Order: sequence, then structure tokens, then C-alpha cells
Amino acid sequence: MRIARVLAARAASLGLVLLVIIVILVAILGGAGFSERVIMASINEELRTLRQSLAQRITDPEELEAVLAQRKAELISSYGLDRPWYFRIPDLLRRVVTLDLGESRVLESFSGSRKVSDIILERLPYTVLLVTSAVAISTVTGIYVGLKLAMRAGGVLDRSVSYLAAVSNGLPSWWTGIILILVFVYYVRAFPPGGIISSPPPAGLLERALDIAWHAVLPVTTLVAVSIGPTIYVARTIVLNVAQEDFVAAARTKGIPDDVVLRRHILRPSAPPIATILVFSLVGSLGGAILTESIFNWPGMGRLYYDAVTRGDEAVIVALTYVYGLLYVSARLLLEALYIILDPRIRY
Repeated sequence: MRIARVLAARAASLGLVLLVIIVILVAILGGAGFSERVIMASINEELRTLRQSLAQRITDPEELEAVLAQRKAELISSYGLDRPWYFRIPDLLRRVVTLDLGESRVLESFSGSRKVSDIILERLPYTVLLVTSAVAISTVTGIYVGLKLAMRAGGVLDRSVSYLAAVSNGLPSWWTGIILILVFVYYVRAFPPGGIISSPPPAGLLERALDIAWHAVLPVTTLVAVSIGPTIYVARTIVLNVAQEDFVAAARTKGIPDDVVLRRHILRPSAPPIATILVFSLVGSLGGAILTESIFNWPGMGRLYYDAVTRGDEAVIVALTYVYGLLYVSARLLLEALYIILDPRIRY
């Protein structure tokens, strides 16, 4: 029960932080006139549908325009556009939280829908597939290599891999992606230049999955190449610092086997910061995949963010900003739960 209360308190505090961020965002958007454009887009769409319906019954153009003008005035009053923007903050806040931001002005989903929620929910699985694969590979490999280096600190292998990790940390994702395309697409001709599936797509389910994996090799490799170096270096530093603690030296002087010392006295205290690396690498890669998805034309949220910014689609930009903030808060809450599980001292 105590753990549940602690997690509930953490969730409430993080939810409050997210709410404050959304309120600030909504206030900025309201002052900039964004809320009026979003609401007017919804009103115009409703009026367009109403015009098509009434045109079958009202043949007089002036009468039709008068009915539409009256309906427009009613909608403007019901949405509060006849009052200052700050009176609309609660309603706009609800719209942002529920992704009810009307329709996109220029972007649409693969099925042809222009609803902001449909567009984002359709792109989210592709980003999760790409980022989760890259983070899993870089994290598992980085922690394993970092652990091996920490056990042999100062050796030739340690110094060599540390230099490579520094190089990996300095690699821009866009440059790495372009180099991979140049080498493996135009010279070796082993992979497609972009996209998520061939055209026409394969018929069978297994063939389709293999085709998606084939298209994902280069973007996943790009994300792994720019993230595995920092993961190796940070994991090595964490494990090396813990290995130099007095309780580890005491365990070794007692004659405890090295594998037991490694598992119980080194890895367990290192677990919370390593978990932090894993979770925040996952969330950070969701934002960092914007350039990678754009280079490889991967239809995820990163590519959607790029398209929304370059084409000036404010509704999609706001919705994606909220989604990224929600993912960050969820990651923080997940870390709180992991800390309690991995380090029993935090419970007290």
C-alpha cells in the first residue's frame, strides 16, 4: 500500500506538471490567435457539410446564404469566438488533452482522414517500431560492452572503444543516414532508399513483415550508430564507479566469487542509473527520430512533425508537442516505479 501511495503521489505531481505546461501552451496559442483558427476550421467544415445538405432542399442562393450565415453566427457564439480568447482556455485545454483539434489544413492520414487524432494515431506505431528496435539494440549492446570495459578498465580495448564511443557521440544522425544511403543504396544496392514497404506491397503477412524489416535496417542502424557510443561510455562509467566502492572491495576480501560480486554488489546498485539511460534514451529517440525519419521517408511521428513545421500546420504541431510531453511524463512515472523495484531504499 505504501508503494501504491508513493506512485500515486508521483503520478499526481507529474500530471500537474504536464497540466501546467499545457495551460502555458494554450495561453500562448490563444494570445497568438491559434485557437481562433482551429475553431474557425471546425466551423467552416461544419458549414461546408451543412451547405451540401441544404443545397438539395433550398434552391434560392440568397436564402441558402442567409441560413448559413445564421448558423455561422450561432456556432461562433457557442464556441465563444465573440468573447476574448482567455475565456476559451478551458475548452481549448480540453481540446488539446483529447487531441480534438479539428482537422489538419494540409496534412492527411493514409486513409484520407484530416482529423488530427487520426493522423497522429496512425503514425505512432511506426515511430514506436523504429525507435524501440534501435533503443533495444543500442542499450543491450551498450550495457554489455560497458560492463566488460569496466571490468578491464585502462586496457587497450577500453581505450579503443572509449575513442569509438566519443566518435559515435559526435555523429549527426542526418549525416550518418546520408552516408548509409550513399553506400548501401547507391553503391552496394542492398537496401531501399526509404519508405516503409515496397510498392506494390507483398501479399503474405510474413512477406510483408520481412519487407518492413528490410526497409527498417538503415534507419535503425542510423539511430544505433549515434546512440550506442554514449550508452557504452555511460554504462562503463557507472559500473566502474560502483566497482570502486568500499563494499565491493570488502566482498572481494571475503572471498566471494567474482560472478557473485558482479551480480549482487556491482550490477544491482548500478541498475537505477542504467534504467534511467534506457527509459530516457527511448523517449529522447522519439524526438530525435525527426531527422532520421525525414531522411529515410519513414512515415512516423518524426516525419509528421517535419511536414507539419515545413507546411505550417499549427494543429498538428500542437498535438505532437502534447504527445511528446505526455510521453516524457509517462517515462518519468515509469522510472519512479522502476526505482522502487530496483532500489528498496527509495521506499523509505
